[in-house]
Order: sequence, then C-alpha cells, then structure tokens
Amino acid sequence: MAVTFKNPDNGYVESSSVPFLWNFLFGSFYYAYKGVWSHFFISWAVAICTLGLSWFVYPFFAKGIIIKRYNQRGWEQLNVV
Repeated sequence: MAVTFKNPDNGYVESSSVPFLWNFLFGSFYYAYKGVWSHFFISWAVAICTLGLSWFVYPFFAKGIIIKRYNQRGWEQLNVV
C-alpha cells in the first residue's frame, strides 16, 4: 500500500508505493533515492558483515524507515494506515 506525505511548507505531495518491493529489488539504493542516507550506509555495512544476507531482511523495515524519516522532516502523512 502506498504511503503519501505532504510537505506543509509548499504543499508538495510525495508518495512511496510498495517500499518493501523497491528496497528488495534495488537494495540500499532505494534509501539513497529517498534521501535516507543513514540507512543507505547502514545497510551497506550490515550487508558486508552478513555477506549480503541482510538484504533479504532489511526490506521488511523499509516502510517504517520511510514513514519515520518523513515524520522527522515535519511532513504530514495523508493516508494513515
């Protein structure tokens, strides 16, 4: 299900649909695309330590990570699940 946020400063609406799938397909590059640089570097470090096995677990946390990041930036969540 898509998660939609609205920037209160300028009214820009950003949607993040199926973060699990995009994170599973593109790995940590999904976090770089969304601007969550801390998780980009963390996922690379954990992937190196686990020989890539963490990339099968990390996508389960993608939706929560994206929601938390937008909330920290002060964006308003439009569709509360």
